[in-house]
Amino acid sequence: MQAMTVSAPGGLDRLTPADRPDPGAPGAGAIRVALHGSSLNYHDLGIVLGRMPSDDGRIPLADGAGTVEAVGEGVDEFAVGDSVVSCFFPDWQDGTPTIGDFSRTPGDGIDGFAQSHVVLPATAFTHAPKGYDAVEAATITTAGLTAWRALVVDAQIKAGDRLLLLGTGGVSIWALQIAKAMGARVAITSSSDDKLERAKALGADFTVNYRTDEDWGQTVFDWAEGGVDHVVEVGGPGTLAQSITAVRVGGHISLIGVLTGVSGEVPTAALMGKQARLQGLIVGSRREQQEFVRALDATGIRPVIDRRFPLDRLADAFQYEMDGSHFGKIGVEW
Repeated sequence: MQAMTVSAPGGLDRLTPADRPDPGAPGAGAIRVALHGSSLNYHDLGIVLGRMPSDDGRIPLADGAGTVEAVGEGVDEFAVGDSVVSCFFPDWQDGTPTIGDFSRTPGDGIDGFAQSHVVLPATAFTHAPKGYDAVEAATITTAGLTAWRALVVDAQIKAGDRLLLLGTGGVSIWALQIAKAMGARVAITSSSDDKLERAKALGADFTVNYRTDEDWGQTVFDWAEGGVDHVVEVGGPGTLAQSITAVRVGGHISLIGVLTGVSGEVPTAALMGKQARLQGLIVGSRREQQEFVRALDATGIRPVIDRRFPLDRLADAFQYEMDGSHFGKIGVEW
């Protein structure tokens, strides 16, 4: 069975094809899935580059989608031929968060989906959204579900709410699409005017180029006439102060990214003055993914795929991610 693996200490040059034993037939409670697509996340990039510790020879990629080839005894949720998509936390089925690490996250603590077939518990997958191909379906595992949880589960957005999204990567573009489907008004930032125009075409109500407007937090605060209700904060310490400026008194900030670093100062006085809720989150549960899939089926939202790469060019796909020119998600298919 073909797979892509990354050898220690990491690096794009250490991402190579490998033969792995076929996983065989599924046992009780498991399903065999022929994988056909994935999408890239910065978490995956951290693993491949060796910035996050992982086992030598790890198969990367947290997102995986494909078709059920066989079902084990006792499995009645799936049938042969069903399109399925993986879960980021296969052991977090429902309820409040109980997992605070990546020891059981595919592509990190366990092998991921850069391979042709897997046999896993049926509970490690959900049905894919109707009409999605494998790459499109794979985008919901990490980026899509993160946006859904931030806005719908935690922030509980409603029509008329005002949102701030940072950048035009996978999570932010998913959040833009979800927010507009729910009737919210959205401001979004980027360093590229071309990307801001593309965001407008997807429904963004207000755009800010943070390279030309150093006080973009205040600009967004003024646009929202007293601050936004919610911020999807993907930058981390380098952008958090501006996000606090942009949010309204009593607003909500979802802290989901560390693109500007993993630690830094928090302007505590400003946060206290805003009486805002700053909430960290990592993706979501299987139940939340099932609810997200139902919403996608109901709304007809389709993910934005910037570019697709074949699996044997996975290193090129990661280099494209590192270049930072993408809008939405980067897909991998085979």
